[in-house]
This record gives sequence, structure tokens and C-alpha cells, in this order.
Amino acid sequence: MDEFDFQQADNREYVLECVKKDGKLLDFASDGLKDDKEIAKTAIEQNPVALEFVSNRLKNDREIVYNSVSKVGWTTCYASDKLRGDKDLILAGVKVDGQILYYASKELRDDKDVVLEAVRNKGLILKYASHRMRRDKEIVLEAIKQDKRAKEYIASEELLNDSDVQAILNPPQE
Repeated sequence: MDEFDFQQADNREYVLECVKKDGKLLDFASDGLKDDKEIAKTAIEQNPVALEFVSNRLKNDREIVYNSVSKVGWTTCYASDKLRGDKDLILAGVKVDGQILYYASKELRDDKDVVLEAVRNKGLILKYASHRMRRDKEIVLEAIKQDKRAKEYIASEELLNDSDVQAILNPPQE
């Protein structure tokens, strides 16, 4: 769709047809229609990035946010603070993009399941895990398997010198 008729920004049927073709056109809808769950769902189904344009109320709606985050993880940045603390939602997102650990609540940055899934997807995200998680051997091993540069964020000298860690960082030469 090339153009959005701004005079139709409050016309529900017009906006619904527009977002079926390009979800990001939700940006031009009236505030009332940005708060319409059906329109928001349709926009996000067409383009998960449309989460940016839904109302604040819908950014706190688990179904709406999940539909976006489970496809395009980084859209977690648009989720409400409450939903950034929803373990299942964040787990769905880190499976797609480990980088979103950055947006997760402090509690989830200290949750082994969440951090493990995040570093499996993006090892360098170890940087945003809690200090306790950066001292966890299983998490550290997964992070450096995914990206050896994650060694910079290991929070324990003892763990950095661990034989299993060193075997990944400095594999024996054949």
C-alpha cells in the first residue's frame, strides 16, 4: 500500500484493511484504533514490528505481545515492564533472539532457564546476565560454545581457568 489516507485514521474498516497489507501502517491510525485488539493482532500478524504502534494498554496484553516477541524477539523492547518479567514470554523471545535478555527483568536475568536459552542463541549476551549466572559453569560453557568472545563476561577467574572452559577456548591442536 503506497499511501495512507489520514482522513480515514479513525475509520475501523479502512485501518483494518490497511494493516492486513502492511502492519506498520498502524502507526497512522487514531489512538482509539491503536487500542483495538483485533486491529493490533492483525497488524502484528502481518508484521510483528507493529507492536511498536499499539496502545500502552495492549503493550501489556500478553497475547498481543507474545504474537510479536515469539517471531521477532527484539520487539520485547516495546513490551510493558510487567511482561518483561513474564518468564514464558521472555523464553519464547530468547529462542528467536538471545539479545533480548537485555530487555528482560532483573529477576529473569538471574533465571537459569532464561539465561541458558539466551546464551545458546547469542553467547555474548552473557554480558547482561546476573553476576551469579556469569559464574555458573553450565551457562558459561554454553555461552563460549556459541561465541568464544563471551569469555570477557565470565565473572570468576577460577571458572575462566577451568579445564572445560579452557578446552573450548583453546582446543588442542592436531
